[in-house]
Amino acid sequence: MKYKELVKAARKAKRYSHSPFSKYRVGAAVLSANGRIYTGCNIENSSYSLTICAERTALFKAISEGEKKFVALAISNDEKKFASPCGACRQVISDLAGEIDIILTNGKGKIKEFKTSELLPYPFTSKNLE
Repeated sequence: MKYKELVKAARKAKRYSHSPFSKYRVGAAVLSANGRIYTGCNIENSSYSLTICAERTALFKAISEGEKKFVALAISNDEKKFASPCGACRQVISDLAGEIDIILTNGKGKIKEFKTSELLPYPFTSKNLE
């Protein structure tokens, strides 16, 4: 299945993490509806608020290349525990990708799968602005 390739891409993207302060590496890969995979890693800055997470990096790359529809997003870290997207990433995933599969993979190679709505059950979306 394509998700195996997606998880592999997220793990590979983690290698490019720029995390000199936290040493917490994260890689992400998003699968577009047309089958393309876009990757991203976390990129830290000495002013922590300017740091960007791997999930947003991957989605922003895809959007900047013209993608509009997505199927799944895989997120990889080095820890024994699963790293769920932060609140900011959950909001961005909801806004830009909608209801997709979100695959978490930890440092031991284990996998958990969720839907966007499971991680952000009551989203604020563009419908709230109508």
